Amino acid sequence: MGPTASGKTDLAASLVESIPSEIISVDSAMIYRDMDIGTAKPPAEVLAKAPHHLIDIRNPNQSYSVAEFCQDANRLIKEIHARDRVPLLVGGTIMYFHSLQFGLSELPPANPKLREQFDQLVAQQGIETLHQELANIDPESATRIHPHDPQRIQRALEVYQLTGVKLSAWHQMKVPTPNRAAAISIGLFPGDRALLHRRIATRFKQMLKAGFIDELKTLREKWQLSAEMPAMRCIGYRQIWAYLDEQISYQLMCDQAIAATRQLAKRQLTWLRHYPEILRIDPNTCTTTEITREITCQLQRTNW
Repeated sequence: MGPTASGKTDLAASLVESIPSEIISVDSAMIYRDMDIGTAKPPAEVLAKAPHHLIDIRNPNQSYSVAEFCQDANRLIKEIHARDRVPLLVGGTIMYFHSLQFGLSELPPANPKLREQFDQLVAQQGIETLHQELANIDPESATRIHPHDPQRIQRALEVYQLTGVKLSAWHQMKVPTPNRAAAISIGLFPGDRALLHRRIATRFKQMLKAGFIDELKTLREKWQLSAEMPAMRCIGYRQIWAYLDEQISYQLMCDQAIAATRQLAKRQLTWLRHYPEILRIDPNTCTTTEITREITCQLQRTNW
């Protein structure tokens, strides 16, 4: 597991060549069909060598919960074990990993720094601004929470900022049964944050050159979609949606998408810093060969 643009896919493909394993994707965006460029799905040549389970399992107008992921992942883990192979779970949706291993965690505690930022915004722009921001992120919660209830509005925004998951989604989740099987948790922690940011910006520009905007145009023609659907709330898609609707300029779309991806990477690293019993690896200082060797040693120590 690791933040976006940290090299998880390349490492996983390398591991499959060295370890008798099968990859289970742990990515809440790659589940959607026809969303290939914007979700950074592995290219066809990589998938041919290293097939991924749980990619392209939902249409863009459908939803997929963490409980459904846990059910699917547990089934696949049993099937892969039955084939005498190692289930290799790879992705950046850290909540999926955590829920699979330990069950759905409780809502995160209050964050004083975020609360202070919210208080400043309320003082400068009024509570209506925060409520509108919540409506953009989580319409269901915004409908339920009174526009002049600052405490609940701030809490809903705080939960999203800390986890990347809407408060309404938390409330709808069924607590999955934890997977008590032995697991080796490996986290990619890029030590050079500036390098990670450059990779994020470069990758988004490459997505645009590859036809990201046309991909969304095709999606909107093929499927009945709205901007509030989970698939269209994915980073990149929601910014390009606003651009196509002429709500923002091309440059602002690029800036917002890159900034949102950086924020996502920050949230992913926050999850990982508190992840239990995780082996930390810096992909910028360790080669793929070295990482593969370390993971192989970990497997041998646990008699896999």
